[in-house]
Amino acid sequence: MTGVELRQLRYFVAVAEELNFGRAAERLLIAGPSLSQQIKALERDLGVRLFDRDRRSVTLTPAGSDLLVHTRALLQRADDLQLRARRLSGSEPVRLGYVNWMPPDLMSRTAAVAQIHVDAWVAPSHTQAARVADGSLDLAICWVPTSTLDERGLRARLLGADRLYAVSSGEATSKVSVSHTVVLLDDDTTSWSSWNAYATELAKETGARPVRISDGGITGPAFFDHVRRSGKPVINSPKGQTTTLPSDLFRRDVEGPEIYWTWSLVWRRSEVRRSVLAAVDALCDAVGDLGIHAAGAWLPACDPYRR
Repeated sequence: MTGVELRQLRYFVAVAEELNFGRAAERLLIAGPSLSQQIKALERDLGVRLFDRDRRSVTLTPAGSDLLVHTRALLQRADDLQLRARRLSGSEPVRLGYVNWMPPDLMSRTAAVAQIHVDAWVAPSHTQAARVADGSLDLAICWVPTSTLDERGLRARLLGADRLYAVSSGEATSKVSVSHTVVLLDDDTTSWSSWNAYATELAKETGARPVRISDGGITGPAFFDHVRRSGKPVINSPKGQTTTLPSDLFRRDVEGPEIYWTWSLVWRRSEVRRSVLAAVDALCDAVGDLGIHAAGAWLPACDPYRR
């Protein structure tokens, strides 16, 4: 048994699944005669015949059928071991999820320390945080309250911040006090859980008037319709920060206080891989406070960066 190699066991499984040496050789990208020699060497080392073969057919022997089950299990354990080793060494790609914003220079900032794979599934903040906690992602850029960090065993560092503004009908473009604005809360908590938590705190602490909706109008054309109907400026969410406004609506800066939404880079507290932790440092070390601690700035009580 000392001469048996994982490579030979993979050859055995391929031939057992194809029951044809030619097809197995093509699948393995090796020459047919070389595959035949390796199977013979494996049979010799194991001391059993694995296949009955003639010019027309290849079949597993009873011993081959019995050993196939155990060989597959052994190879699976070997693959798991290699995967764990890659994770510990930091050579595995770092999976990063986001909501709707990430630094435009993300790849250049992390190129020297990690191979970043940006996940294609763009999901709400609470969903991305949950995916980091369950291991589906390694990092996520999202808004996260302190309670979620504690409950899900996560850590967070400040990566970005949006100063939110209001949108109003009419031609007024002057600054508006938060207490004279409307903030929308959507009944669809699957999509808007994080925004609803933020907006609830905003209304409670600043006097903005909360208005419940059920049409997904936190962003998009439905949001603009709510602005036209409200008669008051409506706070624009982070997902609408870069949206071009219709010609009949206007942006108005908010004051008393200036309100901010933070973007955190989130990872598991149990994380030990050097590539993940190095990516966190590469992205966050030079961020600063982004104005969120200036006089007159506001963050909700649940925000991890509120002082």
